Amino acid sequence: MTKTFPNFIHMLASIAFITIIGAAIYEHAAVVPVWSAAPPRSLSMFQGEYGLQAVNFWKPVHPVAVLLLVITLIINWRRPNRKPLLIVVGGYLLILAITAVYFVPELISITTSAYSPAVNDDLASRAQVWERLSLFRLGVLLVLALVLLDGLSAKQSENR
Repeated sequence: MTKTFPNFIHMLASIAFITIIGAAIYEHAAVVPVWSAAPPRSLSMFQGEYGLQAVNFWKPVHPVAVLLLVITLIINWRRPNRKPLLIVVGGYLLILAITAVYFVPELISITTSAYSPAVNDDLASRAQVWERLSLFRLGVLLVLALVLLDGLSAKQSENR
């Protein structure tokens, strides 16, 4: 196996991982402020025949990123950058597990609430908690991306 193949796979994994971060930043900047503004009145963007279906992006992108990260880890198993890759893969899998257990069910519970013109204080409070925790999750993903990219730069200097 040439030295460029592991770098190429690592780059693809980095692109996939950072794409997820970009999408999360977009959602926090453009989508979350709208739906969390005055629930359940502000939740109409998710409801009806033309409601937003973010799952169409999130569901396929995570398996692709996990697969590329795992392949990167396998290819680099005997290299010094194995430990940072283990941290990234382990951290990402932990985040995905927490997302499956808390973030997705809570988001579905909030966003499928029946429409009402009056703001529900309980829903608004839950939306604020969800948003804060999701921003923390995003921060952890950003740190993991730095670790992932640092491993790539370490490989580049190793190949010179």
